[in-house]
Amino acid sequence: MNPRELDLLVLPEETRNLLQNARSLLWAHTLEDLQDLACGGRENGSFRVAFPLPDGSEVHEAQVVRVRNGISVNYTEAAMRRRDPDCLYVADDRPSDKPRFDESFGLSFETVRSETLSWLEGQDLAIFAFEMGQPGIGGEALAICPANTGFFAFGLGLLQGIVDLRSWEGPFSPNLVLYVAPPFRHTHFRGKQVVVHNRAGIHEIFSYNLYPGPSAKKGVYGALINKGESEQWVTAHCSTVQVVTPYDNVVSFMHEGASGGGKSEMLQQPHRLPDGRLLLGRNVVTGEERFVEIQRTCSLRPVCDDMGLCHPAYQEGDGRLWLMDAEEAWFVRVDHIDAYGTEPELERLTISPASPLLFLNLDAVAGSTALIWEHTQDAPGVPCPNPRVIIPRDIVPGVLHEKVTIDYRSFGVRTPPCTAQRPSYGILGLFHVLPPALAWLWRLASPRGFANPSILDGGGMSSEGVGSYWPFATGRKVDQANLLLRQFMDTPRTRCILIPNQHIGAWRTGFMPQWLVRDYLARRGHAPFRREQLVPSRCSLLGYALHTMTIEGMIIPRWFLQVDTQPEVGPEAFDAGAAQLERFFHQQIGKVLHPDLDPLGRSIIECCLSGGTLADYESLLVASKD
Repeated sequence: MNPRELDLLVLPEETRNLLQNARSLLWAHTLEDLQDLACGGRENGSFRVAFPLPDGSEVHEAQVVRVRNGISVNYTEAAMRRRDPDCLYVADDRPSDKPRFDESFGLSFETVRSETLSWLEGQDLAIFAFEMGQPGIGGEALAICPANTGFFAFGLGLLQGIVDLRSWEGPFSPNLVLYVAPPFRHTHFRGKQVVVHNRAGIHEIFSYNLYPGPSAKKGVYGALINKGESEQWVTAHCSTVQVVTPYDNVVSFMHEGASGGGKSEMLQQPHRLPDGRLLLGRNVVTGEERFVEIQRTCSLRPVCDDMGLCHPAYQEGDGRLWLMDAEEAWFVRVDHIDAYGTEPELERLTISPASPLLFLNLDAVAGSTALIWEHTQDAPGVPCPNPRVIIPRDIVPGVLHEKVTIDYRSFGVRTPPCTAQRPSYGILGLFHVLPPALAWLWRLASPRGFANPSILDGGGMSSEGVGSYWPFATGRKVDQANLLLRQFMDTPRTRCILIPNQHIGAWRTGFMPQWLVRDYLARRGHAPFRREQLVPSRCSLLGYALHTMTIEGMIIPRWFLQVDTQPEVGPEAFDAGAAQLERFFHQQIGKVLHPDLDPLGRSIIECCLSGGTLADYESLLVASKD
């Protein structure tokens, strides 16, 4: 290592010793350095990522190829192509509701940590510096990776950025160090994805797997959440887009939700049929189709794709929420793009990008062009449900780099079909208007929903947890619940809505609801809803449903707005689905009841547990009327 770089680093003694004693060091100053390393060197077109194990065997983790539009990676194990939602463990004794490493594995983490540092010391290492979130807010960080995992380092560098210490002024004091040690997945954890957070001194993350979701992305996100918890601010799990209508209205949407809840899709134009129409839905019982014709949709100015930094420095005190992107690149899932022409803008952006991209779980060979509709197969005839591409935000057309104010704060839910024969929680209409107290409850429950493509899940209705970012947090649920509640209390002028995707009752819709709702609300601008436009839902957890909705002169049928009016569903099946939803909410929100919970939060939860009405929720936390 260049002595100047080492002199700049303010590190714990063990980390400094590791860098001084490692077999070799390659310091990356730019993304180009990491891209060269991804295939084991600039001259290589392909690279086999493999590690020897103590028993003399070798584990082949991934195959990397250099393609015309970047780097393409395929994992040898299908289980490594998606994030395990239960892979985070805490190794320190600070307050936490997460599984403790020592108790979970019957091992002393101090012993495993020492073994990890010792193993890394015997490797050729690649290292680089970055800043979490935004400069001066998230803190400084350092990544230490085996050199043969260059593709992982490249993905981390794309997502978090990279600091060139050759031009850095003053000391570089990481409050996060990320260590990568893939063989330990096999020697210590029986092949399981494991990411360990150790907050005893500076925040350490030990990544024992090479899928970037749990560590390079969500692991760093967890460190950012931890910093915000100590300083009383939130990094929301959301996408954000500023929408400009054909009439020059400008309205901003923040869309939260569990993985698969439509965050990336909120930044996309609606998918059109070859004749230009929008397919609103296809009835799963009758096969009937309904279409919408909108000659011109709104222009989109993306802000963030997955992490919204809601720092106090950004707030204007005007009763609305303000945020900025917390990332340098976006981890975009492309499972819905299964043929050329599905989403021309994204296809064009990824086929001929202004800078190299990282592709995961796509079928590509060295020297080819990686195509986002060519998905790797988990088994013959079974495409991987989680193909991804990491896209630098700087090359996204129309992207905004400044903070924005939020007019609508939506929550996305993957919903199954609901019919009279098979009632389910797929009872959400096209969208619902929520009072703030209900909006907070939805973020406590955060259902993962139906057929989640992004994570390893056993199916059924499960929860992503508080804020939908709980799987990445390291502290206590009650602390995050209080922070989110304060956020809603401080921002009464940001309106709250709920949007389903995949199904509305008996109608298969995909992500069309949020695309249509986004255009509809942007066209309405900041006008409040008239009372006659809204009707209380039969299920109080769904707030208000729309009574009527017209967009560009087209009337949306009422059965898309109020699912109980669908002949394939009816009131009885709707009520059965509502009972499922209520049971789920009672199970999830009860976990947040804690002596340290804000008294208002306790009142809201108790209201829900006792079967509160919509009027009860509105009386507990009042939204602005403008």
